[in-house]
Amino acid sequence: MSSRASAAHAVHVSTKGGRGYPVLVSRGLRHAMAELLAEYAPAHRYAVIADSHVARLHGDALLGGLAAGGARAELFTFPAGEENKIRRSWSRLSDELLAAGFGRDGCVVALGGGVTGDLAGFVAATLLRGIPVVQVPTSLVAMVDASVGGKTGVDTRAGKNLIGAFHPPRVVVADPDYLGTLPAAERAQGLAEAVKHGAILDEDYFEEVARSAAGVLAGDGAAMEAVVRRSVELKARVVSADEREGGLRQLLNFGHTLGHALEAESSYTLPHGSAVSLGMILEARAGGRIGQTAPGTADRLRAALDACGLPTVLPQGTDAAVVLARTRTDKKMRAGSVAYVLLDRIGRVDGTGGWTHAVPDEVVLAVLGEAG
Repeated sequence: MSSRASAAHAVHVSTKGGRGYPVLVSRGLRHAMAELLAEYAPAHRYAVIADSHVARLHGDALLGGLAAGGARAELFTFPAGEENKIRRSWSRLSDELLAAGFGRDGCVVALGGGVTGDLAGFVAATLLRGIPVVQVPTSLVAMVDASVGGKTGVDTRAGKNLIGAFHPPRVVVADPDYLGTLPAAERAQGLAEAVKHGAILDEDYFEEVARSAAGVLAGDGAAMEAVVRRSVELKARVVSADEREGGLRQLLNFGHTLGHALEAESSYTLPHGSAVSLGMILEARAGGRIGQTAPGTADRLRAALDACGLPTVLPQGTDAAVVLARTRTDKKMRAGSVAYVLLDRIGRVDGTGGWTHAVPDEVVLAVLGEAG
């Protein structure tokens, strides 16, 4: 194994089938992709799936590196943007791979952000009833969160990620050097998920994310790698304990019930990290109103998210009633009720009696109304 690959920080994620997979985190790993694929996901051919933007930035370099390492690989693309994470894109990519002759001895390589990981992963999960996938995240959102856990899927008019499958990757290769091509605003989107990990699991990490946010936003390699490593460790611990979201993994949805509703209400013009930022503050305020969340928690979240360059005030014109209605299509609905993850305090969620709570509609409308 190359020195780059052997020096990588490896976090193991356990899966129901017992095989599990590693998440490798280290700068420069993208230069060892042929070797890593040969070790963790040997295949006759590789279908690299990337959106149009990432393909222009990194597609040729990855294909060249794979060819130099003796791997056969072809690039398949789709238009960039959450609005293209839909069944039509899944269908077209699946048809293209079949037309190119990919069989069960093939492997999908998802090169890109969370949209690409979800879409390419769903292609892999369903093509020929399932072929291997390797996740190669290129955004901070994908590195700290979306690429870890095996969730794949597409959006529909009814809501986000409502059609999909659990399909764990053979390996996740997270090279923080990919983040150097992102604008600061894009790195901020990933910090929302890092703040979430600290808020639900580790108060010290919550504070560390806020302290290191300036370095991450400025593109400091060491700061970015440190955030990716710790977030991956925290998420891997949760996913390993509850792969299919039957219990503990529900914690990872903190901020996402209202966050996803806000995304949908904006027709996905509001970026995911921004939506989660707002969702966390709103859900902390809701928890405070019903006595579940400690006083001052929402204020601490707001300060940390401000430091990360994320929005903490709802966009003007947000319709509270429409957002509330959007929560009814959330995939986390249980017995007709909307499920909310509510903090006990920063760093802790009290799972006594279950990991989620029903919140009265009037409380949700009240916190939406005061957040504008």
